[in-house]
Amino acid sequence: MDEKTLLYDLVSEYLSQKKFSKLRETLANENPADLAVLFTEFEEKDVLLLYRLLPKELAADTFSYMDSDMQENLINGFSDKELREVLDQTFIDDTVDMIEEMPANVVSRILRNCDAQSRNAINQILKYPEDSAGTLMTIEYVNLSKNLTVKEAISRIRKVGPNKETIYTCYVTEARKLIGIVSVKDLLTAADDTHISDIMETNLIFVDTSEDKEVVAHQFQKYDILALPVVDAEERLVGIITFDDAMDVIQEENTEDISIMAAMTPSDDSYFKTSVFAQVKNRIFWLIILMLSNAITGAIINRFDTVISALPILVSFMPMLTGTGGNCGSQSSALMIRGLALGEIKSKDFLKVMWKEFRIAIVVSAILAIINGARILIFYHDPTLAIVLTLSIIATVVLSKLIGCLLPIIAKAIHLDPAVMAGPLISTIVDICTTLLYYTIAVQFFKI
Repeated sequence: MDEKTLLYDLVSEYLSQKKFSKLRETLANENPADLAVLFTEFEEKDVLLLYRLLPKELAADTFSYMDSDMQENLINGFSDKELREVLDQTFIDDTVDMIEEMPANVVSRILRNCDAQSRNAINQILKYPEDSAGTLMTIEYVNLSKNLTVKEAISRIRKVGPNKETIYTCYVTEARKLIGIVSVKDLLTAADDTHISDIMETNLIFVDTSEDKEVVAHQFQKYDILALPVVDAEERLVGIITFDDAMDVIQEENTEDISIMAAMTPSDDSYFKTSVFAQVKNRIFWLIILMLSNAITGAIINRFDTVISALPILVSFMPMLTGTGGNCGSQSSALMIRGLALGEIKSKDFLKVMWKEFRIAIVVSAILAIINGARILIFYHDPTLAIVLTLSIIATVVLSKLIGCLLPIIAKAIHLDPAVMAGPLISTIVDICTTLLYYTIAVQFFKI
């Protein structure tokens, strides 16, 4: 039995026996993220009771890890005083994220119980374009003056730090403009009388409030940073984005790409929270498109019905050819989508990419053709059939790899998500091309 199961059994036992002091003691020693998961196992009325047993700071941290449904249920059960206590302990960016997931009546209650300063900050963030850096940032950072000494700066951090989301990096401003950054490590290792201006880093990495949040997340990957300053059009510091928020964006982006690559419309909700009708709606569009596209393959086969009637054995090799072509195209498209997402491949690199994939395709197709040609000769003793299959495999692999690498780059160039050009769509296009190539080659060699 694992620790989570043991904890659930222990909490359930104390709850049923109404041993609230034992419950409080047990819950107080747990991690807030683990508590948020644990609470999903209990009924709503029990969650409210368990939550009220938590120490104030632990309760606020646990609340921030909960999903929006559980947060909404708790808010509906809170008194105004309890709600104010939670909001006082919650960082502004987390409050904004919560508000964006809540129905209007709950939002209005949250805003009503925020203090004026927090309410103004929330409203300011909510005005930024959706999916922009402005909606992702927090205004709870430590700013310093370049004229402060290290001793004075540390004193200021001690004073304002407890209310800030992060203190590991501090931001040096002058007339609200960002002019430098300094880490706590730099402060602790410098002499007390050193001025901030002497140790601050002036080679700054920052983003504009309107920058797309996916671009922001990739800045964290590229520069390996814990926080990223956000500035307005006049380079005035308005907030920072922390590493945990950037990781949430990357997770959302990966989930979205996986859905698109599987020919589905992305959903914001988890699998079990998405209704059957919503799941159908997310999947049916691409299924219809792919089904109708596959009808083209059927039309091509119909066109070559005389060839098939004369040599029925040709049909038996179709699954092998289309499967090989689809696999080759999917390999190339997956590498292109990843390279484009990480910035390793640019749209301007398409000729370089095509030349590399062409060389790879020649080697791969030669190996596959030799193996398959030998198999045909051994089992069917037909050199002409072996030549047809060999040439078809070479043509299929080369074409599918070129299609697989080119389509995601084209999608990126015309501002579509490259993930659209993934497995199912690539396979469908390659199937059509493979069928046409295969029967065209067969006609030429068998003189039908």
